[in-house]
Amino acid sequence: MNKNHLSIIKVTGIEMNFNLRKILDNISFDIKNGERIGLVGYNGTGKTTLANILTGKITPDKGFVEKSTELKIGYLTQSIDYEANELYSMEEDLLQHSSKIGLKKVSAWEEKRLNHLSGGEKLKLALSNVWASKPGFLILDEPTNHLDFKGIEWLIEELEKFKGPVLIISHDRHFLDKTVTRIFEIENTKLNFYNGNYSDYQKEKQHRLETQMHHYEVQQRKKEDIEMQMEQLSSWSEKAHRTSTKQGRDYGHKEYHRVKAKKRDAQVKSKMKRLQSELEKNKVDKPLEETKVRFQFDTKGSRGKRIIEAKSLSKSFEERSLFSECHFYINHGERIGLLGENGCGKTTLIKMILGETAVTGGDLWKSDSLKIAYLCQDVDNLPAEKTALEVLGFTDRENILKARTLFANLGLKEQFITKPIRTLSLGERTRVKLVEMLMKEYDVLILDEPTNHLDLPSREQLEKTLNEFAGTIITVSHDFYFLNKLCDKLLVFENQKIKRMEIKPEEYFNKPTRAEPTDSKESLMIIENRIATILGELSLIDPKSPKYVELDNEFNELLKQKRKLM
Repeated sequence: MNKNHLSIIKVTGIEMNFNLRKILDNISFDIKNGERIGLVGYNGTGKTTLANILTGKITPDKGFVEKSTELKIGYLTQSIDYEANELYSMEEDLLQHSSKIGLKKVSAWEEKRLNHLSGGEKLKLALSNVWASKPGFLILDEPTNHLDFKGIEWLIEELEKFKGPVLIISHDRHFLDKTVTRIFEIENTKLNFYNGNYSDYQKEKQHRLETQMHHYEVQQRKKEDIEMQMEQLSSWSEKAHRTSTKQGRDYGHKEYHRVKAKKRDAQVKSKMKRLQSELEKNKVDKPLEETKVRFQFDTKGSRGKRIIEAKSLSKSFEERSLFSECHFYINHGERIGLLGENGCGKTTLIKMILGETAVTGGDLWKSDSLKIAYLCQDVDNLPAEKTALEVLGFTDRENILKARTLFANLGLKEQFITKPIRTLSLGERTRVKLVEMLMKEYDVLILDEPTNHLDLPSREQLEKTLNEFAGTIITVSHDFYFLNKLCDKLLVFENQKIKRMEIKPEEYFNKPTRAEPTDSKESLMIIENRIATILGELSLIDPKSPKYVELDNEFNELLKQKRKLM
């Protein structure tokens, strides 16, 4: 038998309840060797619970999991907090993996550095740990949440080399499209199966919904027809009864109508029973409607007005320089994506804009009247014992009603918003923070990995809504789809510099190397983008500065190249 057709895990009749609420109902499937499965579904539907049942961390209320006792499962959980002393004890194999993901010289890092790891750096170490354990089956819960694009590409390549089966819980559409060939979807306590990657699943799901809707509408018309027949039969029956009880001298005539009425009654009952069973036999449920997520924003301010400006900006921590001598600006109404590897200083720049971290050198100016909302990666900093409604702090009826509506639109039902924050999942806490932002008027939204922990319908609705927002958006995201739909300008962190680029993320990622342009059109685009960047930088620098002369020379050289190409 082909090894790839062997079942590694067999699940039969799993049922799971939490607080009298059914999460999983009669779930059965098996996972074969070498399979690549994406597990998707709304937040709170039981994806992580199912993963924990597979690893044996949780015992189901009913059903069982069959697997070999020798099977080693490598499980990357959503929680990735490592202490420095844990990292010091890591094996050579692990350190080798961490350098491949883009964490160089981990073994040489001092304790201070290990205690100030970015979310991405922690996740890379956690991934290396899973890899180094040499598992036979991988379960990855949101593996791309904190990874930069280089890390995501590394992970895609490594998964191609891995021979065992992989189960990936993810809301990253690009990553799922590149890695999986089957989709398991948890919906309404059941498990639905789809072949193909995420894009295939979306098309097939839409097709299934449309087919079900068609059958449902046919059934509804049939039901109306049956109900009309039943009504007609009932009215005939009542008429027969009325005729049989009419006052009159002719007893024989009354008796004839009474017998006729009884006969009609029996016919009606029999016909109704038949119609009822016909309906039940072919019953088609109405398709579950996708939860509609709605965000609302109010904002004021004039587009094009400069709101943030950096001149010769530098930042370093003790001996470690993050970036230096950087010049860039941000205008009102722009959508700016921050791009760069983990640990390059993206979150640090955000903290500098918020005034939480001091500038080391140069100047970072921002408009005094700016109202900035910040959604950070850390959703653990909400007061644990307060409820979601208490966190918002509104006391007037109108705002409480508006908040409740927003929570409902985001998929947080009444039972969640009246429970302490500590009982909420990471995705549910992200929603609490989003509602807090949406309830107030802001000019600038700073979003640090806003789609982490958000399920797919919420991600897609957030994209649409942010496109309607008139203010400025500055975002760090490793969700390629999200970033590309939203941003048309970039601040790129490269070689300890921050450069403003007037292009979309996909243009940046697909740009040919400057040494080997594929054709003159692309070369021209690269030159024009660089000219635009230099002009922006020149406008911010003192003409006496040596940097001005250097940029001016580059500008003149680029103009010559442009003339040649044209």
